[in-house]
Amino acid sequence: MRARVAFVGAVALAACSDRKSAAPPPSAAIVPNTKAAAATPVIPKKTAQLVTAVVDDWTSTKATLQYWSRMPGARGALEWSPVGPSWTAVIGRAGSAWGIGLHGNGAPNREGPLKKEGDGKSPAGAFALRAAYGVADDLPPGPGAKLPYETTGAGDWECVDDPGSEHYGQIVERKAVASDWVSSEQLLRDDDLYKWIIDVAHNPERIKSKGSCIFLHVWGGPETSTSGCTAMPELTLTALLNVLDPGLEPVYVLLPREDYKALAPAWGLPPLTP
Repeated sequence: MRARVAFVGAVALAACSDRKSAAPPPSAAIVPNTKAAAATPVIPKKTAQLVTAVVDDWTSTKATLQYWSRMPGARGALEWSPVGPSWTAVIGRAGSAWGIGLHGNGAPNREGPLKKEGDGKSPAGAFALRAAYGVADDLPPGPGAKLPYETTGAGDWECVDDPGSEHYGQIVERKAVASDWVSSEQLLRDDDLYKWIIDVAHNPERIKSKGSCIFLHVWGGPETSTSGCTAMPELTLTALLNVLDPGLEPVYVLLPREDYKALAPAWGLPPLTP
Protein backbone atom coordinates (compact mmCIF):
# COMPACT_ATOMS: atom_id res chain seq x y z
CA MET A 1 0.00 0.00 0.00
CA ARG A 2 1.38 3.38 -0.94
CA ALA A 3 2.25 5.98 1.64
CA ARG A 4 -0.53 8.25 2.85
CA VAL A 5 -0.25 12.03 2.89
CA ALA A 6 -1.34 13.80 6.07
CA PHE A 7 -4.54 15.81 5.75
CA VAL A 8 -5.07 19.34 7.00
CA GLY A 9 -7.91 19.53 9.52
CA ALA A 10 -10.44 22.25 10.32
CA VAL A 11 -10.38 23.92 6.91
CA ALA A 12 -13.12 25.24 4.59
CA LEU A 13 -14.03 25.26 0.90
CA ALA A 14 -14.55 27.41 -2.21
CA ALA A 15 -16.58 28.49 -5.25
CA CYS A 16 -17.10 27.38 -8.85
CA SER A 17 -17.41 30.14 -11.37
CA ASP A 18 -20.92 31.29 -12.23
CA ARG A 19 -20.83 31.86 -15.97
CA LYS A 20 -23.56 34.52 -15.91
CA SER A 21 -23.38 35.65 -12.27
CA ALA A 22 -27.18 35.62 -12.27
CA ALA A 23 -29.49 34.92 -9.38
CA PRO A 24 -30.22 31.20 -9.08
CA PRO A 25 -33.54 29.95 -10.43
CA PRO A 26 -36.27 28.96 -7.97
CA SER A 27 -35.46 25.78 -6.06
CA ALA A 28 -36.86 22.55 -7.37
CA ALA A 29 -39.79 21.20 -5.41
CA ILE A 30 -39.15 18.65 -2.70
CA VAL A 31 -40.26 15.40 -4.28
CA PRO A 32 -40.18 11.76 -3.22
CA ASN A 33 -38.25 9.24 -5.26
CA THR A 34 -40.38 6.18 -5.89
CA LYS A 35 -37.59 3.76 -6.83
CA ALA A 36 -37.30 0.57 -4.84
CA ALA A 37 -34.44 0.41 -2.37
CA ALA A 38 -31.13 -0.71 -3.84
CA ALA A 39 -30.53 -4.45 -3.46
CA THR A 40 -26.74 -4.13 -3.45
CA PRO A 41 -24.41 -1.56 -1.90
CA VAL A 42 -24.01 1.62 -3.94
CA ILE A 43 -20.29 1.81 -3.19
CA PRO A 44 -18.53 -0.70 -5.49
CA LYS A 45 -16.90 -3.64 -3.76
CA LYS A 46 -13.54 -2.73 -5.31
CA THR A 47 -13.67 0.84 -4.01
CA ALA A 48 -11.01 1.32 -1.34
CA GLN A 49 -11.02 5.13 -1.21
CA LEU A 50 -13.92 7.36 -0.21
CA VAL A 51 -14.44 11.08 0.35
CA THR A 52 -17.64 11.89 2.25
CA ALA A 53 -19.30 15.30 2.52
CA VAL A 54 -22.10 15.68 5.08
CA VAL A 55 -24.33 18.75 5.21
CA ASP A 56 -26.87 19.67 7.88
CA ASP A 57 -29.80 19.86 5.43
CA TRP A 58 -30.67 20.59 1.78
CA THR A 59 -30.13 24.34 2.17
CA SER A 60 -26.76 24.17 3.92
CA THR A 61 -23.80 25.58 2.03
CA LYS A 62 -21.15 24.16 4.36
CA ALA A 63 -20.20 20.52 4.69
CA THR A 64 -17.93 18.33 6.77
CA LEU A 65 -15.58 16.29 4.61
CA GLN A 66 -13.66 13.15 5.52
CA TYR A 67 -11.27 10.92 3.59
CA TRP A 68 -11.62 7.15 4.22
CA SER A 69 -9.61 4.07 3.29
CA ARG A 70 -11.04 0.54 3.19
CA MET A 71 -8.78 -2.24 4.47
CA PRO A 72 -9.03 -5.55 6.36
CA GLY A 73 -10.26 -5.13 9.93
CA ALA A 74 -9.59 -7.17 13.05
CA ARG A 75 -11.70 -10.08 11.76
CA GLY A 76 -10.36 -9.91 8.22
CA ALA A 77 -13.41 -8.24 6.67
CA LEU A 78 -12.88 -4.97 4.79
CA GLU A 79 -13.73 -1.96 6.94
CA TRP A 80 -13.69 1.79 6.40
CA SER A 81 -11.17 3.76 8.46
CA PRO A 82 -10.91 7.57 8.54
CA VAL A 83 -7.54 8.93 7.40
CA GLY A 84 -6.61 12.20 9.06
CA PRO A 85 -9.02 14.72 10.58
CA SER A 86 -12.21 15.95 8.92
CA TRP A 87 -12.39 19.43 7.43
CA THR A 88 -15.11 22.00 6.81
CA ALA A 89 -16.32 22.67 3.28
CA VAL A 90 -18.47 25.12 1.35
CA ILE A 91 -20.64 23.71 -1.43
CA GLY A 92 -23.29 25.16 -3.78
CA ARG A 93 -24.66 28.61 -3.01
CA ALA A 94 -28.21 27.15 -3.04
CA GLY A 95 -27.36 24.04 -1.05
CA SER A 96 -27.63 20.56 -2.55
CA ALA A 97 -30.03 18.39 -4.56
CA TRP A 98 -30.17 14.77 -5.67
CA GLY A 99 -27.92 14.21 -8.66
CA ILE A 100 -27.22 11.28 -10.96
CA GLY A 101 -24.42 8.88 -10.11
CA LEU A 102 -23.64 5.44 -8.73
CA HIS A 103 -26.86 5.61 -6.70
CA GLY A 104 -28.97 6.14 -9.81
CA ASN A 105 -31.14 9.17 -10.56
CA GLY A 106 -32.22 10.42 -7.16
CA ALA A 107 -32.18 8.20 -4.08
CA PRO A 108 -34.23 5.11 -3.17
CA ASN A 109 -37.26 5.95 -1.03
CA ARG A 110 -35.94 9.38 -0.01
CA GLU A 111 -37.18 12.92 -0.50
CA GLY A 112 -35.32 16.02 -1.61
CA PRO A 113 -34.86 18.49 -4.48
CA LEU A 114 -33.54 17.28 -7.84
CA LYS A 115 -30.44 18.75 -9.45
CA LYS A 116 -30.89 20.94 -12.55
CA GLU A 117 -28.45 22.84 -14.73
CA GLY A 118 -27.73 26.32 -13.33
CA ASP A 119 -29.59 25.89 -10.02
CA GLY A 120 -26.52 26.64 -7.87
CA LYS A 121 -26.87 23.34 -6.02
CA SER A 122 -24.23 20.68 -5.43
CA PRO A 123 -25.31 17.18 -6.50
CA ALA A 124 -26.08 14.81 -3.64
CA GLY A 125 -25.45 11.09 -3.98
CA ALA A 126 -22.47 8.86 -4.74
CA PHE A 127 -20.13 9.61 -7.64
CA ALA A 128 -16.94 8.16 -9.09
CA LEU A 129 -13.91 10.45 -9.18
CA ARG A 130 -12.39 10.65 -12.63
CA ALA A 131 -9.36 12.43 -14.11
CA ALA A 132 -7.63 15.57 -12.86
CA TYR A 133 -7.02 18.79 -14.78
CA GLY A 134 -5.18 21.99 -13.96
CA VAL A 135 -3.23 25.00 -15.13
CA ALA A 136 -0.13 23.58 -13.44
CA ASP A 137 2.26 21.64 -15.66
CA ASP A 138 1.70 18.49 -13.64
CA LEU A 139 0.03 17.10 -10.54
CA PRO A 140 1.43 18.38 -7.23
CA PRO A 141 4.69 16.68 -6.25
CA GLY A 142 4.20 13.74 -3.94
CA PRO A 143 4.57 9.98 -3.67
CA GLY A 144 1.08 8.92 -4.68
CA ALA A 145 -0.36 11.17 -7.43
CA LYS A 146 -1.87 8.70 -9.90
CA LEU A 147 -5.00 10.22 -11.43
CA PRO A 148 -4.86 10.79 -15.20
CA TYR A 149 -3.91 14.44 -15.71
CA GLU A 150 -4.33 17.03 -18.45
CA THR A 151 -2.83 20.51 -18.18
CA THR A 152 -5.19 23.35 -19.13
CA GLY A 153 -2.57 26.09 -18.99
CA ALA A 154 -2.76 26.78 -22.72
CA GLY A 155 -6.22 28.23 -22.18
CA ASP A 156 -8.17 26.16 -24.72
CA TRP A 157 -9.89 23.70 -22.36
CA GLU A 158 -13.57 24.15 -21.49
CA CYS A 159 -16.37 22.26 -19.78
CA VAL A 160 -19.53 22.54 -21.86
CA ASP A 161 -22.62 23.49 -19.81
CA ASP A 162 -24.94 24.24 -22.74
CA PRO A 163 -27.69 21.54 -22.77
CA GLY A 164 -28.16 22.13 -26.50
CA SER A 165 -24.66 20.95 -27.32
CA GLU A 166 -23.75 17.39 -28.25
CA HIS A 167 -20.74 17.93 -25.97
CA TYR A 168 -22.89 18.83 -22.93
CA GLY A 169 -21.17 17.78 -19.72
CA GLN A 170 -17.84 17.10 -21.40
CA ILE A 171 -14.42 18.65 -20.79
CA VAL A 172 -13.08 19.40 -24.26
CA GLU A 173 -10.03 20.93 -25.87
CA ARG A 174 -11.62 23.61 -28.01
CA LYS A 175 -9.16 23.35 -30.89
CA ALA A 176 -9.85 19.61 -31.15
CA VAL A 177 -13.66 19.77 -31.57
CA ALA A 178 -16.11 21.85 -33.57
CA SER A 179 -17.89 24.25 -31.22
CA ASP A 180 -21.68 23.87 -31.11
CA TRP A 181 -22.25 25.47 -27.68
CA VAL A 182 -23.17 28.98 -26.53
CA SER A 183 -21.90 28.62 -22.98
CA SER A 184 -19.07 26.78 -21.25
CA GLU A 185 -16.82 27.02 -18.25
CA GLN A 186 -13.26 28.06 -19.00
CA LEU A 187 -10.71 25.96 -17.15
CA LEU A 188 -8.06 28.70 -17.41
CA ARG A 189 -9.17 31.38 -14.95
CA ASP A 190 -7.75 34.66 -13.68
CA ASP A 191 -7.52 33.22 -10.16
CA ASP A 192 -6.11 30.03 -8.61
CA LEU A 193 -9.39 28.16 -8.08
CA TYR A 194 -8.69 25.77 -10.94
CA LYS A 195 -4.98 25.33 -10.32
CA TRP A 196 -5.99 21.70 -10.00
CA ILE A 197 -9.45 20.16 -10.32
CA ILE A 198 -10.79 16.63 -9.86
CA ASP A 199 -13.63 15.73 -12.21
CA VAL A 200 -16.68 14.34 -10.35
CA ALA A 201 -18.68 11.84 -12.42
CA HIS A 202 -22.07 13.47 -11.86
CA ASN A 203 -24.59 12.78 -14.63
CA PRO A 204 -22.15 10.51 -16.49
CA GLU A 205 -24.69 9.78 -19.24
CA ARG A 206 -24.91 13.57 -19.80
CA ILE A 207 -28.71 13.78 -19.58
CA LYS A 208 -29.67 17.23 -20.84
CA SER A 209 -30.21 19.95 -18.23
CA LYS A 210 -29.53 17.62 -15.27
CA GLY A 211 -26.27 19.32 -14.31
CA SER A 212 -22.70 19.43 -15.60
CA CYS A 213 -19.12 20.44 -14.77
CA ILE A 214 -18.90 19.33 -11.13
CA PHE A 215 -15.39 19.45 -9.66
CA LEU A 216 -13.38 19.31 -6.48
CA HIS A 217 -11.13 22.38 -6.56
CA VAL A 218 -9.31 25.09 -4.63
CA TRP A 219 -11.50 27.42 -2.56
CA GLY A 220 -12.06 31.15 -2.80
CA GLY A 221 -12.52 31.65 0.96
CA PRO A 222 -14.37 30.12 3.93
CA GLU A 223 -17.53 32.12 3.25
CA THR A 224 -17.51 31.83 -0.55
CA SER A 225 -20.00 29.23 -1.73
CA THR A 226 -19.85 27.59 -5.15
CA SER A 227 -22.10 27.16 -8.15
CA GLY A 228 -22.30 23.42 -7.50
CA CYS A 229 -18.72 22.22 -7.02
CA THR A 230 -16.95 21.34 -3.77
CA ALA A 231 -13.82 23.39 -3.20
CA MET A 232 -11.15 23.44 -0.51
CA PRO A 233 -7.83 24.95 0.55
CA GLU A 234 -5.01 24.08 -1.80
CA LEU A 235 -3.16 22.03 0.80
CA THR A 236 -6.17 19.77 1.30
CA LEU A 237 -6.76 19.35 -2.42
CA THR A 238 -3.12 18.47 -3.02
CA ALA A 239 -3.33 15.92 -0.20
CA LEU A 240 -6.28 14.28 -1.97
CA LEU A 241 -4.44 14.35 -5.28
CA ASN A 242 -1.55 12.55 -3.62
CA VAL A 243 -3.66 9.64 -2.38
CA LEU A 244 -6.43 9.12 -4.94
CA ASP A 245 -5.66 6.12 -7.11
CA PRO A 246 -7.91 5.18 -10.07
CA GLY A 247 -6.99 1.54 -9.44
CA LEU A 248 -8.77 1.80 -6.08
CA GLU A 249 -11.94 3.23 -7.69
CA PRO A 250 -12.32 6.35 -5.49
CA VAL A 251 -15.85 7.60 -4.79
CA TYR A 252 -17.22 10.95 -3.58
CA VAL A 253 -20.43 10.98 -1.51
CA LEU A 254 -22.40 14.11 -0.55
CA LEU A 255 -25.53 13.72 1.59
CA PRO A 256 -27.57 15.61 4.18
CA ARG A 257 -26.91 14.21 7.65
CA GLU A 258 -30.24 12.42 8.13
CA ASP A 259 -30.11 10.89 4.65
CA TYR A 260 -26.55 9.72 5.28
CA LYS A 261 -27.61 7.99 8.49
CA ALA A 262 -30.57 6.33 6.78
CA LEU A 263 -28.67 5.19 3.67
CA ALA A 264 -25.29 4.24 5.16
CA PRO A 265 -26.09 0.54 5.83
CA ALA A 266 -27.60 -0.10 2.38
CA TRP A 267 -25.02 1.95 0.50
CA GLY A 268 -22.02 0.43 2.30
CA LEU A 269 -20.92 3.73 3.85
CA PRO A 270 -18.88 4.10 7.04
CA PRO A 271 -20.81 5.35 10.09
CA LEU A 272 -20.67 9.06 10.78
CA THR A 273 -17.83 10.11 13.07
CA PRO A 274 -18.74 12.36 16.02
